[in-house]
Amino acid sequence: MYAFDYQRPGTTGEALAAFSGDANFLAGGQSLVQAMKLRMANVPLLIDLGGIPELRAISVTADAVAIGAMTRHAEVAHSAEVQAAIPALAGLAGGIADPMVRNMGTLGGSLANADPAACYPAAALGLGATIRTDRRSIPADDFFVGLYQTLLEPGELIVSVSFPRVERAGYVKFKHPASRFAVVGAFVSKGRGGIRVAINGAKACVFRATEIERALAKDFTPQAAASVELGSEDMFSDMFAGAEYRAALVSVMASRAVEQALPQDRP
Repeated sequence: MYAFDYQRPGTTGEALAAFSGDANFLAGGQSLVQAMKLRMANVPLLIDLGGIPELRAISVTADAVAIGAMTRHAEVAHSAEVQAAIPALAGLAGGIADPMVRNMGTLGGSLANADPAACYPAAALGLGATIRTDRRSIPADDFFVGLYQTLLEPGELIVSVSFPRVERAGYVKFKHPASRFAVVGAFVSKGRGGIRVAINGAKACVFRATEIERALAKDFTPQAAASVELGSEDMFSDMFAGAEYRAALVSVMASRAVEQALPQDRP
């Protein structure tokens, strides 16, 4: 690990004032610290956000669930309010990695890192969330722009995320057995904004499967999602799964996510 300076501010204002040059904000540290240990990242100044209570809160209204950027995965998973308002979001948080990661990793850190196989980007895009920073509000449709790339500017800090409440939603992933990252995952929702299907793990960036959305708009059933065949041209191909296999998994995972979203409709 390269040498670095460390600060732990107590307020959002102090954190923003401390940022300069090549500094990095430290959220949960589940990705950044590992990269630093392997000398894949050289961070001259690390600004730890763990001492800022205002970034760690959950608020539920009739229209949305607002979650502070420093809220841990485990806190989302175990929140009775989130479980009642958007069960699929709580379930997604509870399926991230292992207990250690869930008790350290944060919502804001996951979104800012934008790992293509991470689960929270699928929830943000699949629910049509709004990412609120210290400067602006960014729709999830615009936030993710590429492999580990977002619309965030240097020094811009995620403060909270607002997830709209929907009629029904489901998330299913075909996970790597060790890391529990998604080889392919699908978050499906149906609400006032229409049908949304967000896919993670399949491409360099989380994306909406518009072909499946159109099929589900006509018939919101697992069979409709499964009937859509996607091309494999820009799908990932690696040691875990080939591009064609991932393309086939997209429809399968979307179908299972729809099935999860319809528990009350089962016999």
